[in-house]
Amino acid sequence: MAMYTDRVEAPQPHTQLTQAIGTDRAVIMGDPARVDVVADFLENLQEWAFNREYKSVLGTYRGQRILAMSTGIGAPSAGIGVEELHNVGVRYVIRVGSAGAMQKDIDLGKLVIAEGVVRDDGLSKKYVPEIYPAVPSYKLLELAHRYAPQAVYGIVRSHDGFYMDDNADAEAFWSGKGIKADDMESGILMVIGRLRGMHTLSILNNVVLYQGDLAEGVNSLVNGAELVAKGERDSILAALDILSDKELEG
Repeated sequence: MAMYTDRVEAPQPHTQLTQAIGTDRAVIMGDPARVDVVADFLENLQEWAFNREYKSVLGTYRGQRILAMSTGIGAPSAGIGVEELHNVGVRYVIRVGSAGAMQKDIDLGKLVIAEGVVRDDGLSKKYVPEIYPAVPSYKLLELAHRYAPQAVYGIVRSHDGFYMDDNADAEAFWSGKGIKADDMESGILMVIGRLRGMHTLSILNNVVLYQGDLAEGVNSLVNGAELVAKGERDSILAALDILSDKELEG
């Protein structure tokens, strides 16, 4: 019995989480600075850890205890974060991240909620073949329609980098297939989530217009441009509303 207790209480090596977080619900995001934005909406705030790219805080929202944690950029670091969330008993995970539009009618700050993900990353292929789908939890997706009815819903694409020579061609190809937006973490979140029996969802804030300037869009996010900042807040509130919904109890 003592050996089991020691194993459970040992912090996860990267996130420093333990089961003492006392919740099965988490909001994740790439940027550690966004954890502070989430914290503004929480009560009974408790700082947990900040190790490498993994910054975490705990708090309550509408009486529900929720963890907020950053995962850094890309599938490898996000995958580690999701695995370690699973190891400490987290069952519901919603990503609130940034994305670039893949259709011209998606404005800055518009929320894009993934109904499925093109797995154009490298890590998820190490888990399962590409024919395995990356799809969200139906339960969380149904609640998303309740709390974010004005969002754009559809398939997004997760990839591994911004600066490859063929990026423009790849984006034009997937845009032509109706892909709504692209990010770097939603695919691995959903693949690992399904494999580990977790409920996952990805709510993305558009920070770059389709065929717009990447640096300008990302800098707008950093500088807090009005539309992008509103989209960030909207994504966070939607995630917190979903995770605190009574339908997730039991």
